[in-house]
Parts: sequence; structure tokens; C-alpha cells
Amino acid sequence: MAIAEESVAPEKKVIDGVGYHILEVKPEQVKILWKGDDDKPLRTFPEAAKYLETKGTPAQVLCNGGIFEPGGIPSGLMVQDGKQLQPINRKDGEGNFFLKPNGVFLVGPKGAMVMDATQYPPQGVAVTHAVQSGPLLLSGGKIHPKFNPKSKWRLIRNGVGVTKDGKVVLAMTDFHSEKLPTLWEFAKLFQSLGCDDALFLDGDLSQMRSSEDLKERSNRFGSIIAVVAAPEKKP
Repeated sequence: MAIAEESVAPEKKVIDGVGYHILEVKPEQVKILWKGDDDKPLRTFPEAAKYLETKGTPAQVLCNGGIFEPGGIPSGLMVQDGKQLQPINRKDGEGNFFLKPNGVFLVGPKGAMVMDATQYPPQGVAVTHAVQSGPLLLSGGKIHPKFNPKSKWRLIRNGVGVTKDGKVVLAMTDFHSEKLPTLWEFAKLFQSLGCDDALFLDGDLSQMRSSEDLKERSNRFGSIIAVVAAPEKKP
């Protein structure tokens, strides 16, 4: 299948005083990576970009995926190219990942979903790529019940949502933003972008890059979300 030439890049926006990098793409443009062909974690953007080059699907945008453990091991579910590399994690614990409900972002032949981790796997849905993180920002259009609208806890944040018409939205706080969002405000952002379901991915170590910046040294991550060119539709 031929690859379309049109490239994509995040758009910078200021919403309610917070600077963001925001990108909306088709589900078929999204891949979630953890390991290379040598079965070793990729960890960085340059390594992920190199891996995708070898597959003939060059990266256009990369951002870090879900929360991870030492060594870059995803804290929960990880599915790459249809193969489950890490199981779903429904344990209790401390920190954002375990703030229930947490969730799963997945992509398959029929599109993308963000869902409650307790509901995974979805019935009758093939999963090509998936990553678990937490907490859920939105579920069925409702903000996470434990978020405080009066919170003063403001940090760098990145997340992923799915719009009502099935598009994938990636959003990350701009490091140069004078104002940073609370989790409540971050959830409201995804509401304003047309998402009913959205998932928090990670915090201060987050990065989102495109174009030549993909080759520059990055932080070290667990999973990495990649946006590639959309396949051309057959006539």
C-alpha cells in the first residue's frame, strides 16, 4: 500500500491561559512502540525513529506513552503489532497510574478507543497496539471523579483522547507555558477538543517532537506513541 506524502505536526495553542502542543490524527496513523526487533526496549525518540525507518513507516511525530517502571518496563498493558508484551495491571498502588479508574488507549483495524482498564479487552475488537496508563481523564464524557476543580497542583502533562468521530488527539503542555494545568483543567481540555474519553499518559518527563527534532537526544521512556503518514486509500 502506498504512503501519502502529506506530513503532520503538532499545533501550538493557548487554551485557558495554558500553552499546549496538540495533534489530531487518524487512528491508522498511530503506532505504540516498546521494543525493537532485538527484543530490547527502544527507550528514546532517535531509536524509535530509526526502528520505524527500517519498517518503511517513518515517524512524523513521537511522544512518550504510558507510565513505566525502572528499566523502561511499562507499568501495565502493552501491545505492539498485535502481540501482547505486558499484561493488564489491575493492582492497587500509589501514584497516578493507580488512581482508579485508570485506562487503556488502543488502536485496531476498526479504529481507536480509550477505555477503563477493568473493561479490557473489548469484546469483538482486534487490538493492534495498546498501552495502559492512568488515571483516566474522561470516561463517557465525564471527568474523573477524584479530580478537584479547585486543585492548585499544576504540572507538565501529556495525554491522549479519542473524539466522537473517531480521531486520535494527542496533547502535551508546552514547557514554556507561563501557566500549567491541573488534572481537572487537562481533562477539560480534552472535552473542549471533542473527546468523550481520554487518558493521562505521564508528567514532567514528557516530550513531543516532529520533523528533524526526532533525531535529537530525548528523555528515556517506556512506551512511545508514534504518528506515521496515513496510508493512501485504494481506488
